[in-house]
Amino acid sequence: MSADPTRGFKPTRRNVLFGAALSGMLVATGCSSDDGGSGGGGGGGGGGSDQKVITANGSEPQNPLIPTSTNETGGGKILDAIFAGLVYYDAEGEPQNDVAESIETEDEQNYTITIKDDQVFSDGSPVTAQSFVDAWNYGALITNAQLSSYFFEPIEGYDAVQADPPTAETLSGLEVVDEKTFTVRLVGPTADFPLRLGYSAYFPVPEGSLADADTAAAFGENPIGNGPYKLAQEGAWQHNVQIDLVPNEEYKGGRQAKNGGLSLVFYQSQETAYNDLVTGSLDVLDAVPDSAFGTFESDLGKGAINQPAAIFQSFVIPEGLEHFGGDEGKLRRAAISYAINRPEITKAIFQDTRTPAKDFTSPVIAGWKADVEGNEVLTFDEAKAQKMWADAEAMSPYEGTFTIGYNADGGHQGWVDATCNQIANVLGIQAQGQPYPTFAELRTDVTNRTIKGAFRSGWQADYPGLYNFLAPLYATGAGSNDGDYSNPEFDALLQQAQESKSIEEGNEVLMDAQTILFTDLPVIPLWYSNATGGYSTETVTDVEFAWNSVPIYENIVAA
Repeated sequence: MSADPTRGFKPTRRNVLFGAALSGMLVATGCSSDDGGSGGGGGGGGGGSDQKVITANGSEPQNPLIPTSTNETGGGKILDAIFAGLVYYDAEGEPQNDVAESIETEDEQNYTITIKDDQVFSDGSPVTAQSFVDAWNYGALITNAQLSSYFFEPIEGYDAVQADPPTAETLSGLEVVDEKTFTVRLVGPTADFPLRLGYSAYFPVPEGSLADADTAAAFGENPIGNGPYKLAQEGAWQHNVQIDLVPNEEYKGGRQAKNGGLSLVFYQSQETAYNDLVTGSLDVLDAVPDSAFGTFESDLGKGAINQPAAIFQSFVIPEGLEHFGGDEGKLRRAAISYAINRPEITKAIFQDTRTPAKDFTSPVIAGWKADVEGNEVLTFDEAKAQKMWADAEAMSPYEGTFTIGYNADGGHQGWVDATCNQIANVLGIQAQGQPYPTFAELRTDVTNRTIKGAFRSGWQADYPGLYNFLAPLYATGAGSNDGDYSNPEFDALLQQAQESKSIEEGNEVLMDAQTILFTDLPVIPLWYSNATGGYSTETVTDVEFAWNSVPIYENIVAA
């Protein structure tokens, strides 16, 4: 993915994604905001009706299961199971061709994408170049209000389809050449564009499935994909209960299901899920409750998982929250950050399954640095915190209670309570958690901008790049910019990084962009998460957690 050394002299088309062509892009680990019973049915693919259906934990998706409308992990797990993109990421985060036969470029701005022969959706309809172009155009158009529309910003014509009202219905940078080939013209060189193409926003959809609002709603309830799994039957998504998937006999890619299906159970608490794992009622769990951090490795033995993952955790202080805008807001945000003793919380609450943050990304990702300018604000300094809060008080006295919203079904109460206690004790204010029963309910208030205080946030990487931790969350108008942060200087650096000739060159620019974030603190960085989970050694084998902390479900087999 580095710049072609013959650029400007003898341009030659080259394939930028073949197998391990991007080796070295990610530090191997051994990722849209982050977070029973057995389903029936068998199927084709690599599994079959005589194979065990694997049970794992999940969460109720926030929205209908449309690829461009899903930017949270509950829906993301399902989409990644039932769809196949141009590429997929292996356990180490290396992109591997899936539907793509080749992705070629001469200049990192103009790409020719060819898909493999005989690609079909689970209903037998063909996967064509048009399947991708139609899906991307739908995701980009402002009137469709898709949460992942931001991912199409590099493509020429994005501004026109995002105008209000739009001045075009489709992206001018997309062109279907023939049934198996389409071209993508970007607004400028974007070295990591091929790396992004394994993210769900870029998945194809069957012809006509998003033709109008009613059709899209019906599709989102019973999606037809082209991945290793498919819905067991119409209505397999039992809202707030579970979703049942079976192997997709039409899938021909490198992620063949080796089991009889996958049931994702939507637990209301991590404790219940963990107890089901321990007692053998659940096969795989990817989120250990904080109450079990000190014991899960001994409880689960060889089935325990504790490894680095591309997950960053924080809490958002919305730009419109009273007392947290302008110069006063910068003082208060920094004061709160200095008031948090991250090493103490990661030790006492998380039993060292978290690592105190040093930036806004993840040390798992290639290019990460521990010494970003400005990151001293992440250290615990009671005197600095009190001084900054006092300076803000001189501008405008603070009244009320500082709250951090969180979903009670995600195991967050322990750290939220500890963080609020530290803020209250250091700054001499009232601070407390604001629990929501479910993740979906929290996300609804966040998305609708009806939440009245700060709220927990996190980012499980969509693709293994530093840019992915910054642009979707903090760029002006980005789909996951839940705090409505906007800084033109930061946006300009993102653009500069995106147009760099190599990923390495862009990463250096992103360090400067993070320095701006440390001044503005749109979120308060907390820690990096390990993938902490486990599996029942009595019921399943071949369990591996990927670079982004998600189990590779299709590889799991019955013990």
